[in-house]
Amino acid sequence: MIRSLYTRVVLTFLVSVIGGTIIAFFVAVWVFEDKLSENLQIPLLNFGQDIVRIYETLPLHEADTFVSGMNQLKSYHIRIYEETGEFQSYGELNGHNLVAVSMEQIKRVLDGAVVQANPSGVSTVLLGMPLKTDTETKAIFIEPIALPSSSFAIKWLLNFSTYSLIVGSLLILVSAMFLVRPIKKLTQATKHIAGGDFNVKLNIKQTGELGTLARSFEEMMHDLQQLEQMRREFVTNVSHEVQSPLTSISGYAIALKQVDVADHERSRYLDIIISEAARMSKMSDSLLKLSLLESQSQSLQLATFSLDEQIRRAIIAIQPQWSARSVHFDLHLKAVRLVADHDLLNQVWTNIIGNSIKFSKDGGVINISIEKDIKNVIVRISDTGLGISLEDQKRIFERFFKADRSHNRKYEGSGLGLAIVKQIVSLHQGDIRVESESGQGTTVIVSLPLTTPIGQIDS
Repeated sequence: MIRSLYTRVVLTFLVSVIGGTIIAFFVAVWVFEDKLSENLQIPLLNFGQDIVRIYETLPLHEADTFVSGMNQLKSYHIRIYEETGEFQSYGELNGHNLVAVSMEQIKRVLDGAVVQANPSGVSTVLLGMPLKTDTETKAIFIEPIALPSSSFAIKWLLNFSTYSLIVGSLLILVSAMFLVRPIKKLTQATKHIAGGDFNVKLNIKQTGELGTLARSFEEMMHDLQQLEQMRREFVTNVSHEVQSPLTSISGYAIALKQVDVADHERSRYLDIIISEAARMSKMSDSLLKLSLLESQSQSLQLATFSLDEQIRRAIIAIQPQWSARSVHFDLHLKAVRLVADHDLLNQVWTNIIGNSIKFSKDGGVINISIEKDIKNVIVRISDTGLGISLEDQKRIFERFFKADRSHNRKYEGSGLGLAIVKQIVSLHQGDIRVESESGQGTTVIVSLPLTTPIGQIDS
């Protein structure tokens, strides 16, 4: 299978030229076949008739002398056969190989027939005619030993070149149609995508550069479709998340304008407004943080630190959350030294552990363990809480996605935390995944390289 487009173009051109030349040759021969035969045979027949007339008119000795001095012998060779097969030849060969004459041909001519033979193509013609003298009948065979006239050869070559050019050009045009067709499909698909239509089928089955380009184009089209869907969902989610606190702020601000509002009610309204404003500010900060992480405009500040000690400190920092719910921790933390961004990873553990506390039952247990191999460290954080359905696990790291939709009012959050966690882990060239079943708890598994490659963190 020829996959290189360059090779295919070169081979297509060569095949077109060679094929066009061969086809043009046969077309030219077919078109000029009658003229070639006429150009060779008619003069040959006329010359033969003149020789026969000479021998019929003049005595044998004078006829031999006259024929031997003819200028036409430069272009023709004459053989006169006896019944026994012996012959006398006239004319110089000049390196030309004569066509063999069989006794059968000689006998047919002696019986009065005219024999024409073309044993090796249109360039060689043999003419046999009966020659009657006063005493006996002989067989005369005439063969051309010179090429056709130069003017005819030039005309034939000119026509051959014309046919070759026409046929070769047609073959190249047809071949180019097959080569250009995938490019035209890609052009049309580009126009559809520019118009917002991502449901385009290319149906390009080639395996070369064009096939690779088509597959890459389809992947790009799929990614753009997903990106457009994410953009629309993002706008919808932001509008929804912003609308809720704005509605609360607006409603309670209007209520505060009433003169007869009690002081304790006024204080409660103000607390709600402050809380909703803080919620919007936190969401705005999270969006900015996520945007910076996704654009990789924030460089990692690498440092070497103890991962197990960082997780312990993260647990202590959020003690008010788990102590109020009587949640306990079961720790199996191996001592591990890690090269990473300390502050960003601290956000990862705070967010994941905070979610485990939020969705655990009162008095529940959260298990945290650290394992490592030669290159990576694996952190597992498991709870015995609500769990996540398989359908929601596929979208758990999307912006604004909340797996526990039925409890949105109870479990506060913007749905940006795990999206930020995902980006931080990706910046460290790590991996994060979730194992969970509804009602059976959730396990978050974070895998990080012990040393983050410096070449991968440049902004």
